[in-house]
Amino acid sequence: VQLQASGGGLVQPGGSLTLSCAASGHTFGDNGMAWSRQAPGKEREFVASIGRNDRSTTYYADSVKGRFTISRDNARNTMYLHMNTLKSEDTAVYYCGAKSGHGSYISLDSFNSWGQGTLVTVSS
Repeated sequence: VQLQASGGGLVQPGGSLTLSCAASGHTFGDNGMAWSRQAPGKEREFVASIGRNDRSTTYYADSVKGRFTISRDNARNTMYLHMNTLKSEDTAVYYCGAKSGHGSYISLDSFNSWGQGTLVTVSS
């Protein structure tokens, strides 16, 4: 599956932003999906994930729980990350990933396809 993240940009602290991940080349509904991020000088970290259908169970990193919402629209082959109450520490390149097999939904190693990222900068 090929993935393309978009929607990044510059936003002020406390603001909101929605990222999109467009998928192609495979049946979107066969894949669990996730968002990860990598801040400057830091390792990539798990952000959120969602099961194979639109009403699947979702998982979140503690750092974003209550502020970010992951969702997907299988009819549009697209996944979203709605980000609210953004903080400077949310500044990072955000990546979307897909997994077709078994494995933990909170481990990045379970996701075998990753797209190019989109940069989110939270700054006043």
